[in-house]
Order: sequence, then C-alpha cells, then structure tokens
Amino acid sequence: MSDPPKKTFVITRFDPDVDEVPKTQSYEIAVDPDWKVLDAVNYIKDEVDGTLSHRWSCRMAVCGSCGMMVNGEPRLTCKDSVSQYGDTVEITPLSNFPVIRDLVVEMDGFMDKFKKVKPWIIRAKELAAEDGPVRQSPEELEEFKQFSMCINCMLCYSACPVVSNEPEFLGPAAIALGHRYNVDSRDEGASERNAIFRGEGTVFSCSFANECSEVCPKNVDPAAAVNQAKFNAVIDWATGLVLPSGEKE
Repeated sequence: MSDPPKKTFVITRFDPDVDEVPKTQSYEIAVDPDWKVLDAVNYIKDEVDGTLSHRWSCRMAVCGSCGMMVNGEPRLTCKDSVSQYGDTVEITPLSNFPVIRDLVVEMDGFMDKFKKVKPWIIRAKELAAEDGPVRQSPEELEEFKQFSMCINCMLCYSACPVVSNEPEFLGPAAIALGHRYNVDSRDEGASERNAIFRGEGTVFSCSFANECSEVCPKNVDPAAAVNQAKFNAVIDWATGLVLPSGEKE
C-alpha cells in the first residue's frame, strides 16, 4: 500500500501572554482522503501540538463553532474536505473579529448584535393566554423558514465588507434573524424591530455585496433578508406618517 498523502497546514498562532502580533506555524502531516479540514486541525491538536487552540463541537455543520478562514475564505471546516485543497492549506481565524488565541475569536460583540433585534416572538405568551395556541399554515411557515436556518457560524460577518469598515454594523446574520421574526405570522413586534432597523449602522449601511449569502453554509441568503428588511422598514415608517398611532396592522 502507498503511503497516505501529505499536506502542509500553515496555521495562525497567537498567544496574548507572549505575542505582540500573530505569527504562523507550519505542520506537515499525512492526511486521510476522507478527512474534513477540521479533522486535520484536530489531528494536529491531538497528535502534534497540544498548544493549538480552536473551537469545534458537533462536526455535523449544525453548531457553527468551527468557522475559520481557509485559504483566505470563511469556511465551516467540518464541511470542507481536505481533498478539495492543494498541498498547502492556510488556516487563520475568522476575519473582522478580535482574536483571543490562535484560531479562537471573541464572540461577545456578535451576540450583543443578536440581542438588539429582539429574536423572539413578541406577545407569544399573551396571545396564548388569550386565544390558546396560534395556528400557522405551511405557507406562513415558508415565509420565514429559510431565515431560521442560521447556525451562528459568523462566516457572513467575516465575508461582509461593511463589517470590516464599520465594526458597529448590525450585520447580516442579526438582521436576517430579526427579519425572520418580523415575517412570522405569530409575532407582533415588527414595528419595534423596524425602528431598530432604521437606526444608524443597520440595514441601510448594507452595500449589497452579497458576500454573506455566498459563504453561508446553510443557504440562508442573508443578503435577501437585509434587502427585504430595508423595504419593510421604509413601509413601516411611511405607514406611521399617514395612520394615527395604534391603527397600523
């Protein structure tokens, strides 16, 4: 039997207690053709260099933990096969995020943006108490189902040119999540979210580069959500000008 093929993985290393700036370290390892990129990183961590730090969990493209830059592109490493890359694979932490250590990035700012869009069904408990369970047709479900598939992998934030220039931009995933609840037939909080969307650093900061949708591993199409949210936020504002408070549907 022939020896398994080898690949060189050039990985960004950064220890905040020691390093002033990130550096790179190369690892040449034999790879199984069936491996995903995450398998290679795990092998390096387990068998070659236990000091390497990275995030991962489910290995099934569900948890979103293992997002990294692979050869300069935001990728979900548990989904990409090592065989699709050449002899040298460069792995760096996700762009547009502060780096905690090696391939691990800071997520607090990202999660704060999620909270701003009020990602829950507003008045759900009150409606249930008054009228019982709220029924929803398959057609109503289809209105928002696509936007509910986000796994918070943050790839869209790394790909977004607006995030790179305006760190306070709410961002594609957060806007898509807010829009998901705005079009949910059970929700009554669209006006609240639309007011947020009309604020500075939100939907109208988007330049529609479409990079977010290109890199999404779950085909969520956040770019479409952002543009639909723009339209709905304007309609909500215009409706408020002609209808007295409390008369909007």
